Amino acid sequence: MEWRSFAEDMAQLARRLLAQDSLQATLDEIAAAAVELIDGCEASGVLALRKGRAVTLAATSDLVVESDRLQGELAEGPCFDAARRTHGDRMFRIADLSSPQPGWPRYAPAARALGIGSMMGFLLYTDEQDFGALDLYSPRPDAFSRDSETAGWLLASHAAVALSSASTVDQLEHALESRHAIGEAMGILRERHRLSEDDAFAVLRRISQNHNVKLREVARTIRDDAPEERS
Repeated sequence: MEWRSFAEDMAQLARRLLAQDSLQATLDEIAAAAVELIDGCEASGVLALRKGRAVTLAATSDLVVESDRLQGELAEGPCFDAARRTHGDRMFRIADLSSPQPGWPRYAPAARALGIGSMMGFLLYTDEQDFGALDLYSPRPDAFSRDSETAGWLLASHAAVALSSASTVDQLEHALESRHAIGEAMGILRERHRLSEDDAFAVLRRISQNHNVKLREVARTIRDDAPEERS
């Protein structure tokens, strides 16, 4: 591998990731970049665990989605383990899935039947947060070298920082949107029922609690229904 060229690619990738306008777009770009930049990688995805279930956050092909589904159903597999950090290592490289894999006796033959020859994966993490595992696939055995491993680790490190930034921005945008919706709903209730600000908020909170619906969803419903009622 020509490391100077790869370093330039990483610099461009960092800028591309930070330019994405949503968390999902960032995830999709990470998966695509792995195929583009890592030698041997022909498909890639990001797998996370949500309440013990495997969830595909991004995928460049149906093969990735099917592999994630298998690992979730079987509760075993290298990507599944990386996402839940059952081992101390934060990465894995499997040279040949046709060879016995004692840790994944059911997943390995199923993956080979899907056409997966070799795999590599990296935990996406910062000091404060884990985002899942970036997983790389090839139909060929021995597709990934030590250089591929190093390159993948560098890409995953850039990706984790970008995800941290995107996650923060996404959360802020959702918070601002929720705050705006709640403010509009309170204004509608105050005007309609001649309530004080505190009383209008109390009504929203009571509906939220009684119906077990998030406050922002109650506010959006009141806001969205208001034009129909006024017409």
